[in-house]
Amino acid sequence: MPGTARLVRLGASVLLVGLAAVPAPAVARQLPDTYVVSRSPGVLPEGIAIGRDGTMYVSSDGTGALYRGNVRDPRLRPFRAEGVEGRPSTLGVHTDPRGRIFSVGGAELTVHDRAGRLLASRAAQDGPLGAPDLNDLVITKDAVYVTDWANPVVHRAEIHGGTLGPLLPWLDIRSAFPQFPAQYWLLNGIVADEEGTTLLVASNGTEAVWRVDVATRETGHLDLGGASFGADGMLLRGRTLYAVLNYGAPSGVYIAELDEGLRAGSVTHRITGEPFDLPTTLARHGCRLYVVNSQNDEPPGKPPYTVSAIQDPVCERSENSRTYP
Repeated sequence: MPGTARLVRLGASVLLVGLAAVPAPAVARQLPDTYVVSRSPGVLPEGIAIGRDGTMYVSSDGTGALYRGNVRDPRLRPFRAEGVEGRPSTLGVHTDPRGRIFSVGGAELTVHDRAGRLLASRAAQDGPLGAPDLNDLVITKDAVYVTDWANPVVHRAEIHGGTLGPLLPWLDIRSAFPQFPAQYWLLNGIVADEEGTTLLVASNGTEAVWRVDVATRETGHLDLGGASFGADGMLLRGRTLYAVLNYGAPSGVYIAELDEGLRAGSVTHRITGEPFDLPTTLARHGCRLYVVNSQNDEPPGKPPYTVSAIQDPVCERSENSRTYP
């Protein structure tokens, strides 16, 4: 049972202690605007993560596969990750500072090293509405928090001394809004502040983002001026919230500036239309945003399946975001 599963230590022999520095080319060069995840039918990309060295991982909702590339190269290739061969769908994917790859699909959370070796696998328990459908995750210094599309539940796996604990139900988010029908919560993106003390959880069903105090589990509505904000994937940098919307508002990237307590804010940028094709989530590297084009509105979509790169309009760096130094 997940609740009584023995803790499994992530072996030190396969953990990365740091990312190797990448030598800079002598001359700056253009970075691609479009990345091809795959040309195989039915891939339907969903999640994305980019490490400090520019390594990019993209997940497949259609096949469960993971793909890997680099921001300098317009083509991704299959990432051979142990233990996910039978997983029909992989959604959220993120990396930690050690370069480990965390991903979720169905009821399973997995952790791999950069060679694709399986370091840990955790199964979520059934929720109040039945079997879990894990959607996205965020990694803090002491835990992994995972949203559940099929249940109004945030799951949590503790990280302690290199050990990943069992994945357990941590918060039934209906406690903040009990009058809303549970089957329509549709929990999606999740982010945390730098200290890991505050979570922001997106809900398609309520067309809102919810703020959760980790210590008390107190949950409240993030006030963004009353606009529909049922985000899919999200990214938080300081007090800047980046979100991909594809429901309840025109599809695209929305950027909001939040107050110090992450309780309220206002949308400052809306980037919609081209080049997006039902975007689901995004990552940031340098002064660029990398947005997944899922094509999930008309499955199985039409190859090639892509990621679009756009300039971050709030980036403080002065250099051209399309060049790599």
